[in-house]
Amino acid sequence: MSIAMTMRCLRVAAICAGSAVTIGACAHPPETPEARAEYDQANDPAEPTNRVIFRGNKFVDDNALQPVARAYQEHLPNRAQKTVHNFASNLDQPAVALNDVLQGNFGRSWNTIQRFVINTTAGGLGLFDVATDWDRPGHRADFGQTLGVWGVGPGPSVQLPLFGPSNVRDSIGTVVDLVGNPTNFIPGGVFVAVGVAAEAAGMVDGRARTLGVTDSLEKESLDYYAVMRSAAAQRREALVDEGKAAK
Repeated sequence: MSIAMTMRCLRVAAICAGSAVTIGACAHPPETPEARAEYDQANDPAEPTNRVIFRGNKFVDDNALQPVARAYQEHLPNRAQKTVHNFASNLDQPAVALNDVLQGNFGRSWNTIQRFVINTTAGGLGLFDVATDWDRPGHRADFGQTLGVWGVGPGPSVQLPLFGPSNVRDSIGTVVDLVGNPTNFIPGGVFVAVGVAAEAAGMVDGRARTLGVTDSLEKESLDYYAVMRSAAAQRREALVDEGKAAK
């Protein structure tokens, strides 16, 4: 089994484990009216379990991902950071185009395909975002959004090991995205190695881009877990609304 496939299998296993634990913990909602009202409002029936996973995720983030992301942000020139971001984003474009089609957003899919072709060729294998300069701006799309566009509700909150706050719908979507990404089916050891490197670079780049927000939220919030849960839910709701509006 290749390194890339092993990594994807581990990520899928983490998602499935987190979802299964959360769903299993949903069997015992609070009995008092006040606690039940709060429980229903947060849509987090497995909150005690989710908080445990959240603390584990935060430990990994504080001691592994954040130090790397801060070093990346502080020592790598902005132009180089932009190049890393462009390269990692370009490899996501086939999956974005596929989800655009599944959502019925064919115009967006065609735009995404053009972006991928332009940036892979004129943009030096995606190192430069030439397509945006040529009036073909990028956007995000994934299978969790696709399910939401077609009316699937988010379901209970889920705290995924290593992935952070999510919900049942988007957890399923993440598994489908990991397994069904069109780039997974391109043969060749060099491409696999590049894909693994791009995933790692994209993770570090993405974390570096959110450091300012998370630092502020952690410093100012009384309950960091609840704030992050709410922020993730709002972000995903906005993404689904965007997909619906584009139809």
